[in-house]
Amino acid sequence: MAVTEAAAETLPKPEDPPPPDLSVPRDQIGALSIPDIKIDMPMFEGVSLPTLDKGPGHWPGSAMPGRVGNVVIAGHRVSHNHPFRDIDKLKKGNQVIFTVNGGKYVYVVRETKIVYPDALWIVEQTPGKTATLFACHPKGSTRQRIVVFLDYAPNLSMPVA
Repeated sequence: MAVTEAAAETLPKPEDPPPPDLSVPRDQIGALSIPDIKIDMPMFEGVSLPTLDKGPGHWPGSAMPGRVGNVVIAGHRVSHNHPFRDIDKLKKGNQVIFTVNGGKYVYVVRETKIVYPDALWIVEQTPGKTATLFACHPKGSTRQRIVVFLDYAPNLSMPVA
């Protein structure tokens, strides 16, 4: 039986699915280890405040560890579990280790910069394998961001085949 155009107008319209609730922490996607500042903890997908309250958060849409592009990770310095409390103590050559999907991906610190919150270029993707860690700066303030830039160290990594 065919539905007339007039009858079709009265049928309920399908609804778009609701947008994801960004206030709900997302799932753990791996672990983050930074031996030089004694960090070894779970890492989560997303950068909402509830997610960052659980631990370091992976910027949605940024590269995953070991992949081409920029792996972007945010974390708190003073509130909740404050994983990046001592991020300012990282030095060139220090290792940052991501464990994701059974692989271990090692990056080394290239440089650290202080930027303002509107410096969104820090999350841009790169043609190589890089990572960026960032947190509010100075401790207890949201006035600036401390940003640590890292390069992939394939000779130290154990990727999943």
